[in-house]
Amino acid sequence: MAGTTVSRALLLLVGVVLTEQLCGCTADVGRGDGFSVEFIHRDDVRSPYHDPSLTAHERLLAAVSRSTDRAAALSRSHVGGGAMSEVTSRPFEYLIAVRVGTPPTRMLAVADTGSDLVWLKCTDNTDPKRAPAPGKDVVFYPANSTTFGHVDCKSGACRALKGASCTPSNHCRYLYTYFDGSRTSGLLSTETFTFHDGVTGHRDEAASLRVANINFGCSTQNAGTFPADGVVGLGGSALSLVTQLGKEASIGRKFSYCLVNFFLNASSALNFGARADVTEPGAVTTPLVRSQVDTYYTVKLEAVKIGKSTFQPHGSSLIIVDSGSSLTFLDKSVLDPLVEELTKRIKLPKAESREKLMCFDISGVPMGQVVAMVPDVTLELGGGAAVTLKPQNTFVMMHEGMMCMALAAASERNPVSILGNIAQQNMHIGYDLDKRTLTFAPANCANSSPPSPQ
Repeated sequence: MAGTTVSRALLLLVGVVLTEQLCGCTADVGRGDGFSVEFIHRDDVRSPYHDPSLTAHERLLAAVSRSTDRAAALSRSHVGGGAMSEVTSRPFEYLIAVRVGTPPTRMLAVADTGSDLVWLKCTDNTDPKRAPAPGKDVVFYPANSTTFGHVDCKSGACRALKGASCTPSNHCRYLYTYFDGSRTSGLLSTETFTFHDGVTGHRDEAASLRVANINFGCSTQNAGTFPADGVVGLGGSALSLVTQLGKEASIGRKFSYCLVNFFLNASSALNFGARADVTEPGAVTTPLVRSQVDTYYTVKLEAVKIGKSTFQPHGSSLIIVDSGSSLTFLDKSVLDPLVEELTKRIKLPKAESREKLMCFDISGVPMGQVVAMVPDVTLELGGGAAVTLKPQNTFVMMHEGMMCMALAAASERNPVSILGNIAQQNMHIGYDLDKRTLTFAPANCANSSPPSPQ
């Protein structure tokens, strides 16, 4: 019984279990308080990628594997100065439901803070009678929408695309190549996007919020394996959804989220505009810093502390705040002494892990005793911001009776430091592109999130 309780308390793959709310009403975006939308963690039971045959530990192991792949892609992109268009098409954690066109087509896309372009699977078929049948893979059908348009080659949006070219009709064509070898291409287009305002958590109260003139990639040629119906980029450049909402809806270029613990049956919201303001007690703000890839949200990690012990990075002090990686990756000059200090403080037998993480054997140890042994870890960020990681931010139940660090070493091959989503759970984190800041505040994300629809 104690082992089961500990498993539930410490199995901390962060997931945001969000579901789409259905509503027939409409309203214009641009209200003073902004709006919120729901999105779905890939392992949630409501996700089309949920595998009911996997145990909770197996889902966590899969997330660790995806984190390793994502860290490799982020590192290659960072070292290469963003020569490739996007990070990767497959390791993802969150999905967002969007409705595109008039009348709207519901599509489920990857929501990614490490990407910029919004692109969706399209068909170039011009016969409305040959639209995809219900229940098939969802693609957007431009011929059925009264608000669809193409983007001119000379437009600023087209110039912002790496590797864009012109068609004979002077339309903007793009080709996106991913680090896993996948490619997608099509025409940069404009459409009306509809979002369900999910702040109330009640189906009959949610409003459909419409934003016209969103630039998106209408992808008609794909090579490789692409999950979901496309990608909604939440990165920092001109073509991301965040930047476009700030322009078209006049709500500012900012968003926030509050990640709940994976094992809780609770939903969360992705907030835009004024709702993205982080005002909880204990909020701290750190400036975003320039890096080789503008897409990524990069801050300065000045030191890591446990009690009176302080560890400073010897190499690069930059760290990417990333929602798409579950693990946190730190430079070895910080991680090695951190591991040594934790080993001194946590009086439990070591355990071997196939994942090469630092692990402890907690078989038969009461939950309260285990948690009491794990000290808080403080991240000292630029601008004097100090972010505290609680035990649930630094350790996970990798296997039954085995507690492992959710922190790994950035390697010579994959040198980029990453603050992953396990470390971000139960924090309200606000991204403000206008002020170029990130704000962190401790929060009970399950209590502050809208209830899941029944």
